[in-house]
Amino acid sequence: MTDQPDLQASSVVVDLKEYRNSKDPLPVTFHRRELDAILWVYGRMVGEGEWRDYAIDHMRDKAVFSIFKRSGEMPLYRVEKNPKLAAKQGAYSVVNQQGMILKRGHELNQVLKVFDKVLRLVET
Repeated sequence: MTDQPDLQASSVVVDLKEYRNSKDPLPVTFHRRELDAILWVYGRMVGEGEWRDYAIDHMRDKAVFSIFKRSGEMPLYRVEKNPKLAAKQGAYSVVNQQGMILKRGHELNQVLKVFDKVLRLVET
C-alpha cells in the first residue's frame, strides 16, 4: 500500500468552452488614460465650483463615471463607455440628468469637449 492518492479516481474532465461560458464576464472598465482625461475635466469643474462629487461604476456591459453637484442627488452627467457601440456610433457618450445623450463618439477627448466653456463677447 502506498500513501499517494489515486489520481484517476479524483480527476475530472472539464470542457473548456463550457467552463468559460459559465463564468461571469469581466466588467467593462475605464483604462488609465481614459480616467486621466475624465478626471482632468472633473478637476477643472470642481475648481470652478460646478461639481463636487463623482462615482465610478463598472458593469458587465458598460463603465459609467457619474458627476454630482451634491452627493445625495441624481448625477448631473454621466460619462459612459459602452464597447458594444464602438463600431457603430462610438463607445463613449455624455448623458445629462434627463437621459439625453449630449455627445457621442469614438474618441473620449472629443466627447469630453461638451464640457468646454464657450467664450462670449460681453458688451458694456
